[in-house]
Amino acid sequence: MEYLNIPVIFPFQIEILRASRRSSWRVRASPHLTATEVAQLDPYAFLALLGKRVIHPGGHRSSEELFRRAGFQPDQQILDVGCGVGTSAMAIARRFGAKVTAVDISPIMLARARSNVQRTGLTGQVTVTYGDILALDFPDNRYDRVIAEAVTMFVDRPRAVRELIRVCKPGGRVLATEFFWREPPPSEAREIFLGQVCPGMQVDTLEEWVRLYEEAGLGNTQVVSGPFEMMTPAGFLSDEGVANCLAIMGRAMTRLSYLRKMAWLMPRLQRAVPYLGYLLVVGEKPATVQGGAAVQAEEMAEGVSPERMS
Repeated sequence: MEYLNIPVIFPFQIEILRASRRSSWRVRASPHLTATEVAQLDPYAFLALLGKRVIHPGGHRSSEELFRRAGFQPDQQILDVGCGVGTSAMAIARRFGAKVTAVDISPIMLARARSNVQRTGLTGQVTVTYGDILALDFPDNRYDRVIAEAVTMFVDRPRAVRELIRVCKPGGRVLATEFFWREPPPSEAREIFLGQVCPGMQVDTLEEWVRLYEEAGLGNTQVVSGPFEMMTPAGFLSDEGVANCLAIMGRAMTRLSYLRKMAWLMPRLQRAVPYLGYLLVVGEKPATVQGGAAVQAEEMAEGVSPERMS
């Protein structure tokens, strides 16, 4: 048997490690996952199981930018596609007074979202239900705002984007967050991230993502981009706060299987972090859907500059 070295992912762990005079968390077990375990590992569902609340590439920063650009109003009907544990849906309901329908395809995410909505007393404003982005069970032109945070990159993207636009009212807005390559990654980092950590995920350049939404018919398109911070120490702490970071760490250490997954996942994820960013695409559904809208790249809040479209 050999020791697992769990990477330090929380800034405040430094003090804990100093106190214990260790340089890493160590658990006596094999650091490797079997091929079956790797195939069954869903990083998003695993993070939700540990209690992470913000599970999309831009973290809290991108959600706040989405809220700012959405123009939510109390009388609006909002659709949150791929709602995860319900964090954004609950924030929209609580802060803007809008009615939110939150859908996801994952049983783990749906269970967490329903529990969170009930716990926060928002059952009258947030409805959580099963929903597949490729075949949304809603009529055309139903919602004032449609949001999707880190969803389309896992599926048939053109079909998914068309569905988001279909259920949006003419004049309404579609807002979506995606991963993109800020710069070309080394082939090894790309293969590890897309082949092992997130198999099936599709990551493009900023220009290719925006072209996808425009060709589906989104108009008056804007794009904002920033660094991938969700799983960096600073981003993790900013998104979750000290109390929930400690709670997540505590849960991770309760089971050997959790520790083995963390030990396998984190080093591989960190290989891709320097090359990844998030982008937020915002656009309006015109009365007649057609492609070819102009893209207006704007400066990111707090001094983070977006990638410029040529």
